[in-house]
Amino acid sequence: MIEKSNNTSKIHFDVSFSEPQAHYADIKMSIKEIQTDFIDVKMPVWSPGSYLIREYSKQLERFSVEDHVKYEKISKNTWRIYCKNLNSLVINYYVYGFETSVRTNFINEEHAFIVPTATFLYIDGMIDESVTVKFFPKKDWKHISTGLEKVEHHTFFAPDFDILYDSPIEIGNQDIWTIQASGVEHEFAMVGGGTYDKERLSADVQKIVEEETRIWGSNPNKRYVFITHNYQSGGGGLEHLNSTVLGASRTAYSNEGSYKTYLSLIAHEYFHLWNVKRLRPKALGPFDYDQENYTAGLWIMEGFTSYYDNLIIKRCGFFSEQEYLNLLANDFTTVLNRPGHQIQSAAEASFDAWIKYYRQDENSPNSSISYYNKGAMLTVLLDLKIIAASKGTKKLDNVLQVAYEYFYLQQNRGFEEYEFQQLVEEVSGISVAEIFHAAHENGELAYNDYFNLVGFEIIDINAESSYLSLGINYQKNDGLHIITAVERGSGAWDGGLNVRDELIAINGIRLDMKDKEYDYFMQHSTEGEILDILIARDGIIKELKIQIRSNNKKMFRIQPLKDQSEEQQKLAQFWLS
Repeated sequence: MIEKSNNTSKIHFDVSFSEPQAHYADIKMSIKEIQTDFIDVKMPVWSPGSYLIREYSKQLERFSVEDHVKYEKISKNTWRIYCKNLNSLVINYYVYGFETSVRTNFINEEHAFIVPTATFLYIDGMIDESVTVKFFPKKDWKHISTGLEKVEHHTFFAPDFDILYDSPIEIGNQDIWTIQASGVEHEFAMVGGGTYDKERLSADVQKIVEEETRIWGSNPNKRYVFITHNYQSGGGGLEHLNSTVLGASRTAYSNEGSYKTYLSLIAHEYFHLWNVKRLRPKALGPFDYDQENYTAGLWIMEGFTSYYDNLIIKRCGFFSEQEYLNLLANDFTTVLNRPGHQIQSAAEASFDAWIKYYRQDENSPNSSISYYNKGAMLTVLLDLKIIAASKGTKKLDNVLQVAYEYFYLQQNRGFEEYEFQQLVEEVSGISVAEIFHAAHENGELAYNDYFNLVGFEIIDINAESSYLSLGINYQKNDGLHIITAVERGSGAWDGGLNVRDELIAINGIRLDMKDKEYDYFMQHSTEGEILDILIARDGIIKELKIQIRSNNKKMFRIQPLKDQSEEQQKLAQFWLS
């Protein structure tokens, strides 16, 4: 324990829980050494790593300032406090938390998960001030898990608000144990129970940590915390500077497939402690917590990480070669089956994450892609090109280690994309301009030009097959067939079918609940045939003529070439080992 006094910081928070069963935390903010006529205290509107304006201030209520100090609310997330001639003041407020995610507060009678950006106000212009936080847990809550520095019993210190906001806190009776890996203490904090095997999970995570530390060359932490919330059904994760928050299904650990998925999630979020938390585009730190922080580089941050997460699981021996290749191929299948891949580039997807990725609707597949999947597609091409050009002496690992050393350890700054490309080319000795250019264009590269370099090929196993389709998805709801998606370029798209239309009949035959009639027309019509579709739209009956067309959904597979050369075999082993 580091001995510090609350008096070392001008700003201090007390966090208590008078009504946890109603999902509230009680917050007291104490400020001293005030030297201005007024201060503006603000609630962040988003959390780094989750690129969406979440309006955390909507959950703040009963704001007050002690001793009748005058204040007014001047924006959605800003309170102006008039403090002329005051040396100190105390603010009280409450935050409501009842949303189960890795980026929002959740409080009940059993535990409290505190997201600092959704909880703690900051003083405008004083983001660099140090801060202490003292928790007053519910009587039967025994543990506090966080990456923050502990200074006294239940009291923690952050040298500035960036560190505070990057340190989630779990308070309750979580199952806690620690391991040592790469010279770093790692704490597991398991919430909600689960079928996990501590010894197996500890050993497996140790392998992941050591492999990732090997890739980057050094581990920046002395201590790291894995907070996992186990639900009946759950998933997702969010990276932080020296911790991560994960969601999982509490029974998933008993199933080999879902257990490996959880390990891949750990590999993904842990990889971020270098890639995005330290090696990062300029736009991603220092942060503006008051508005969007735009970058076209998420395809590098999330795409590289999405490529490496499963590759690391393969290197650690948890995935077979074919299991790994199938997961990699799935990135291609996911992207190239979305009509949006012809509309939105990886860079555009990155920049528009704030308004598109986290706000998916029924038309999103037609207009957008995921920078995760498309980024992973581009990353494997980059890796393969470096491996082949160096004749199996270098890979993307080497580039990342140099980039981390230069931009973070030496320069301690973010990079511009052109700088990152230049560094890749300096380390590898080759031009990768076509890959970075492809990140900003909607067209596709000749993928086999890259896979063939290491003796593999990517093929569409559905290339010789097709089926007839209207180009819609629908679901049955109380006996009704309701359209949920219309695919760009399909007969339904051109013919005017809409999401939320009720399908009633085809060619005068009413649809039944077992889909026999619908399936019959899809199987026995001819390509190009016009079908009479009877629908109800907002209670009005309409008849539309819709052309049934061939639908060539792709299914990619990555497999060895039939006649691999000795050189290709060597490169393939270097890639996958």
